[in-house]
Amino acid sequence: MNPFKFLTDLAGMGRFKAAKEEAEKALASAEEQKRQILIEAREEALETRSSAEAEIKERRQELQTLEKRYSQREEAVEQKSRSLDTQGKALVDKEQDLENRLMDKEQDLENRKEELVSLQQQQTKQLEEVARLSMAEAKELLFKKSEDEMKHDLARRYWELERESKEEADQKARKVITSAIHRLASQVVSEHTTAVVALPNDEMKGRLIGREGRNIKVLEAMTGVDVIIDDTPEVVTISCFDPVRREIARLALQTLVQDGRIQPARIEEVVERSKEEMEETIQKAGEQATFDAGVAGLNPELVKLLGRLKYRYSYGENVLMHAVEVSLLAGMLAAEIGANVEVARSGGLLHDIGKALTHEVSGPHAEIGADLALKYGIHPEVHRAIMEHHDEDRGSVEAFLVAAADAMSAARPGARKESLEHYVKRLKDLEEVAISFPGVEKVFAIQAGREVRVMVKPESIDDYAAATLARDVVKKVEEDLVFPGQIKVTVIRETRSVEFAR
Repeated sequence: MNPFKFLTDLAGMGRFKAAKEEAEKALASAEEQKRQILIEAREEALETRSSAEAEIKERRQELQTLEKRYSQREEAVEQKSRSLDTQGKALVDKEQDLENRLMDKEQDLENRKEELVSLQQQQTKQLEEVARLSMAEAKELLFKKSEDEMKHDLARRYWELERESKEEADQKARKVITSAIHRLASQVVSEHTTAVVALPNDEMKGRLIGREGRNIKVLEAMTGVDVIIDDTPEVVTISCFDPVRREIARLALQTLVQDGRIQPARIEEVVERSKEEMEETIQKAGEQATFDAGVAGLNPELVKLLGRLKYRYSYGENVLMHAVEVSLLAGMLAAEIGANVEVARSGGLLHDIGKALTHEVSGPHAEIGADLALKYGIHPEVHRAIMEHHDEDRGSVEAFLVAAADAMSAARPGARKESLEHYVKRLKDLEEVAISFPGVEKVFAIQAGREVRVMVKPESIDDYAAATLARDVVKKVEEDLVFPGQIKVTVIRETRSVEFAR
């Protein structure tokens, strides 16, 4: 036997034994750990079980409490249901009882209505017999009396309100108008349809006429005027209703007289030159008017049309001067009351611009002027003032101020005049309009037609009805007559008590 091999085997057996012992120890330790883990798991399971049993017990108690409450609520609901059933039955009984009573009362009311109708018919019949009037006649009489009383009350109330409003308005208007009008003074220009050209001698008349009247015929044909050559020494008269053509003829005639060369060709040349000078004069007049009125920024064509108003007249008043005056007055009034001064001035200056084309375009001059303003880009408020300066309903304060300034300029003493025939006819028409109302005794037109005094019968018209009559006369005058400025209507009711002492 090999000793080395024996020793080696012996050493391997020792290691095996040691390994076995170590394995046994590890196995024992693992068994111990397993046992410990099982113990811990059992303890944890017991704790979890006890906790779950406690929670289940608590939930059971809660469920028992809820069941108890639910049962109590069910009992309460059943009690309320039984009570409601009882009350419902009682209400049905009461409703039936009320319906029966209501039917009885309705029947009773029907019976009473029939009795009342019968009694009313009897009373009406008795009243008709006593008053000797039928019901329709009595109603008509009552309505008529009520209507008269209402008319009287309305007239009295209108008279009181008109008096109060007039007093207040007069005070304010007097202050504003006097503040504006005392700042403006302008001259008065009267209208003429003829112009006179002085001649150096009477021999010039023959040269103006020319051979067989050729010179005067050419002049009249070129200018559209009538040249009147009569026995008046050293004077030739030019007659034409168009002031522009009359002025062109006057300028041409003066140039011909100064030059001395009077023949058809020369006349045509001078007339054309006079027309050019007239265009320049019109342009300068328009520019001067805008400068005087303080209105800037107008279209040149509008300024030119404005200059043509220098040769237009209305009731003897120069329209261009009137436009400048209205512009200044409207601007002053606007400044006094706090309105737009620029709009008021522009509207006042252009309010009669339509008169520059009234002989060329049909329609009222206010509408024509408004269309012109719209065409040349005028401000909408100025356009409104031009359109509405003759309307009763005005859409802006500036339009009202332009209309007021227009009336002030036209109504001032000496501003306008008219022919004697038109004047007499207007007074006659004015008196006829006023005397057409019932209760009017006499009518007098005074102050050149600026005022009408209406004398009424005191037994027919009282003080309150007099105020209504004045308003009605004003309305009829505005509707039926055409007049410059304004007309004052004064209704006079006079009562006299006369006794004699013996």
